[in-house]
Amino acid sequence: MSKFAKKVYDLTSRVPKGKVTTYGEIARKMGKPRASRAVGAALRANPTPIVVPCHRVVGQDGSLRGYGGGSGTPTKAKLLKKEGVSFRKGKVDLSKSLFTGF
Repeated sequence: MSKFAKKVYDLTSRVPKGKVTTYGEIARKMGKPRASRAVGAALRANPTPIVVPCHRVVGQDGSLRGYGGGSGTPTKAKLLKKEGVSFRKGKVDLSKSLFTGF
């Protein structure tokens, strides 16, 4: 596993239940603001879903991006709703659920 992926997993693991962060926010926190796609690629290869809660990472506009578990993004939505994440018009309501306190 690369150092980059380890850092992505470490930051993702800090997102609490009921909150989400974005791929871009993780990239910014790592000092690589243009690496949001690389963050997504690392999360796609996540060897321990739920332990590293990649379902808590969403697009910049609150949209659900790919998810490798279950039936994909419907499973991601189900997990987030179960954790109390707020949705509005089919997207995560970032005004209520965004976590940036790494």
